[in-house]
Amino acid sequence: MIETIKLSKSYKGKKVVDDVDIYIDEGESIGLLGPNGAGKSTTISMISSLIKPSAGDVKLNGTSTIKNPAEMRRILGVVPQEIALYEELSAYENLKFFGETYKVKRNVLEHRIQDVLNMVGLKDRQKELVKTFSGGMKRRVNIAAALLHQPKILILDEPTVGIDPQSRNHILETVRKLNEEKGTTVLYTSHYMEEVEQLCKRVYVMDHGKVVAAGSKAELLSILSNEDTIQVHLSETSDEVMKKIKAIHHVHRVDEIELGLRVSAKKGSNILSSIVHAVESEGIQLTHFQMETPSLEDVFLHLTGRTLRD
Repeated sequence: MIETIKLSKSYKGKKVVDDVDIYIDEGESIGLLGPNGAGKSTTISMISSLIKPSAGDVKLNGTSTIKNPAEMRRILGVVPQEIALYEELSAYENLKFFGETYKVKRNVLEHRIQDVLNMVGLKDRQKELVKTFSGGMKRRVNIAAALLHQPKILILDEPTVGIDPQSRNHILETVRKLNEEKGTTVLYTSHYMEEVEQLCKRVYVMDHGKVVAAGSKAELLSILSNEDTIQVHLSETSDEVMKKIKAIHHVHRVDEIELGLRVSAKKGSNILSSIVHAVESEGIQLTHFQMETPSLEDVFLHLTGRTLRD
């Protein structure tokens, strides 16, 4: 349905999106995962035809949207990262304005407004001014506005940043229902790993403007199929004990965690006794250890050398 081909964008000679290839089939829910500054927002702005790429193309059902953006704009709903509402208007008045902008016919607009307000859980607050709403409620109105023209494709750019847990859960459930029950194609960008795991069937991982991995959760986790991860809980940590553990044969990386260290090593390398020896040689007590089941966070750390929130 949507395909990007070597999509790139440069600002002042710096590439912020670099040869990105993404494919989204009709009815899929796709995650675009990466830390702040990875190039996610720029990528979706090019897919949405809001900005032109420096190179590459975006195709909708085989037709370039760079040359012919009208059809993409007709079937697309976008929920931007920043709140895009009129604060001095009520939720209802905002939706009426956006519905008219989308050219929704007057005889169906009222029904659509009530329908989307109900969907985002704000029907009973529709007459209140947006400026009185919490950040989470404003984001829910933003989503409602994007749904008024019943888009076939919905792009959400980090819609849960800085909001209350109740609104976050409501947004996630709304997106899930749109995809699973209404067949809406979803492209969801986030730097919250758990959201992407919950909503998306396939994931593209971006870092420094490039796609560094792509696939289903199982396919991404298979990247670490040759690696064991051990959580080592210690009475204290030190630079010296980290150096000694890093020097153990087959150890790939050592990261400090709240209660000690996380050690990644070649699968089946049986390094626990060497870790114990390194810890005890520094006079530190090993209080507990456990083998970890790999997560998408571990995959991201493995691919980029940093966590999503670094």
